[in-house]
Parts: sequence; structure tokens; C-alpha cells
Amino acid sequence: MTAKTARPDRKKGDRRRQKAPSEFEETTLTIDRVTRVVAGGRRMRFRAVVVVGDKKGRVGIGTGKSGEVQGAVQKATAVAKKNMIRVPLVDGTIPHEIDHKFKASRIRLLPARVGTGIIAGGALRTVLEHAGVQNVLSKRYGTNNKLVNAQCVIEALQLFRGVEVGPLNPEPIKKEDEEELPENIKITEVSKKSVDREGNLNKKK
Repeated sequence: MTAKTARPDRKKGDRRRQKAPSEFEETTLTIDRVTRVVAGGRRMRFRAVVVVGDKKGRVGIGTGKSGEVQGAVQKATAVAKKNMIRVPLVDGTIPHEIDHKFKASRIRLLPARVGTGIIAGGALRTVLEHAGVQNVLSKRYGTNNKLVNAQCVIEALQLFRGVEVGPLNPEPIKKEDEEELPENIKITEVSKKSVDREGNLNKKK
């Protein structure tokens, strides 16, 4: 009998493919069990709410349903990446104060100085962190539903009247850079009769 050749031991980690690091950070906000009444009875599934952001001004939320938790999270992540918004940030905080109401949720966001941090909790804190907000004050009223509160924050972030300076939004021209006309220039009105066929101005006699 021939002796069996010894196979080198392989670690489990070597068999897995190394995934490229993603520029987005994902956080599962909630995972709930939902039921749907069908002809044969009740159909139970899982619903996941995921927040995705790059912490540089882009953030999005998504929901997904599946019979397994992992499938629901994957669907929610794909939806969140498709529905991302851009938030105008000013020195790590929001441009101005805002109050917004969505369904049974009502929130208030205020800009804060450097070093204040994110004064928020629950879904508000998760969304603001993924958007890249570093200093902000907030107050939440109404429901404790995390999905509704997250949707309210996303709508509020879309209402900011801020313009980011970049390739698509060049810096506006300042008044100091505009050329001023000299004060001694005189403007005179000329009629068609005062101009000949060649376009020269007829001299007054």
C-alpha cells in the first residue's frame, strides 16, 4: 500500500477571499420581525434598517425584508447606497438651525462650536455620525420609533440652505475682485439718425 501524502494544514482564513476596504461605513439600526397575512396563514419575515455613510457629507438609510436576517441586511444596505444624500457641512457642523416634522417624529438641530460633540442619541446620533457631523445640538420630540426618527433626520438634512465649494460649485466672485468703472465716464444717448451706413457717428455741426 502506498503511503498517503501529507497535506499541508490550511487555515480557515486563507480560504476566504480578502475583501477590499469600503469607503462607506454600515450600521444596522434595527432588526424587527414582521408578519404578513396570506391565504395560507401568516408569513413571518425579518425587516432590517441600515444606515450607510462615508463620514464626509454623504449618508443614506434603507430598509430590506427577507426570510433571513443576513438577507434583510444586505437588501437594506443596497437600498441605502442607492438613496444617499449629500449634506452641506460648515467646519464640522450644520449650516444653520432647523426644525422638522415627519409623521409622529419632530426634531430640532442646532449648530455647535468645535469640541461640543454630537449631543444626540438613538437614531439621530447614528445618522449624524455617518454623515460626518462632528458638533451639533439636537432635541427629539414624539415617537421613539428608530426608523421614523432616522427618516426625519434624513429629510431635515436635505433642507439645509448650504452650498459646498467644489468643482461643481465654484467660489462666488467677491465685490472686491470686481472692476470698478471710473467716475469721470459720461454716457450719451445716440439715435439711429446720428449713425451713417458705415457705422460711424455723425459729428454735430
